[in-house]
Amino acid sequence: MRNRRAALAAIAGAASLALTLSACGQSGEGGSKQEAGDTKGATIGIAMPTKSSERWIADGNNVVKDLESKGYKTKLVYGEDDTDQQVGQIENLITQGVKALIVAAIDNKSMNSVLQQAKDANIPVISYDRLILGTENVDYYASFDNEKVGELQGNYIVEKLGLKDGSKKGPFNIELFAGSNDDNNTRYFFQGAMNVLQPYIDKKQLVVRSGQTKLNQVTTLRWDGGKAQNRMDEILTSAYKSERVDAVLSPYDGISIGILSALKSDSYGTKSKPWPIVTGQDAEVASVKSIIADQQAMTVYKDTRELAKVASNMVDAALKGKKPEVNDTKTYDNGSKVVPAYLLTPVSVDKTNYKKEVVDTGYIKESDLN
Repeated sequence: MRNRRAALAAIAGAASLALTLSACGQSGEGGSKQEAGDTKGATIGIAMPTKSSERWIADGNNVVKDLESKGYKTKLVYGEDDTDQQVGQIENLITQGVKALIVAAIDNKSMNSVLQQAKDANIPVISYDRLILGTENVDYYASFDNEKVGELQGNYIVEKLGLKDGSKKGPFNIELFAGSNDDNNTRYFFQGAMNVLQPYIDKKQLVVRSGQTKLNQVTTLRWDGGKAQNRMDEILTSAYKSERVDAVLSPYDGISIGILSALKSDSYGTKSKPWPIVTGQDAEVASVKSIIADQQAMTVYKDTRELAKVASNMVDAALKGKKPEVNDTKTYDNGSKVVPAYLLTPVSVDKTNYKKEVVDTGYIKESDLN
């Protein structure tokens, strides 16, 4: 019996080896992995959320540039903040035979069905900056340290109000804004900021006069600056009669511009009513100009050129049968799996260092800020 088992095991092992060698030699059609070198000229699908933000236009262009420098062809689409449109675009990319997908999702929970189609076609999926939730069919995640973004914003407020070094005790009035409730990053940004701000709120050194402190009270659907402006208008009307706002936690530059518009309508930005500290994120040209003009106080700079490289390197490695480089295998649980991630480091930027960080690095042309 022992000899018979050994013989069967040997036969099974040989069959397994033969299958493995056969699979390695296939061209990648019909669901098998491509051999290294077969990927030259392959087409990669790139799905970005909207052209209404200069950040996403830059992301799309940077990903295309980096992939094409590696010899790939690309198909870049924008969903214009319409979930159904983006899903349809991704279905079309799959039908057109793309070999990999890089997806910055509009709605982080809308991708289950279409990504199953990608899985069935053996198409690796890179979740780009916004983690896609509720599906196992996400292979890797490329982003920034999102909680760190919020921490940078919170620390800036605390430092500029003098709470950090104890030079001032407050109380200071602050209002809180968060991103879109269908973007997983919103939770991380807000959590990072509140880790810093909450102790001062608890000690009443920071006061949220509107009473709106929970995440579900402060989100801004689709990161819309107009919606943020309307909410800030309502807060100023209802909670600030003779009092003034000292700081506003804003998660994104487009939202910050809306908040500043509401504040300007309420006579902020004058000698008797100076601008509050308003944070931001993405170092968009309009907000960097606002920072130079002493309106918006800071933004969090995320070099999307580097993020594009991370995503394209992930695609390149995955298609060549290699393991993409990651530096976080524990944090980003999407509800179905922990998605291996590579996280880049964000940088706090204000009037003191914007030239060094975003101009001297070539991220923004100095002429664009004139």
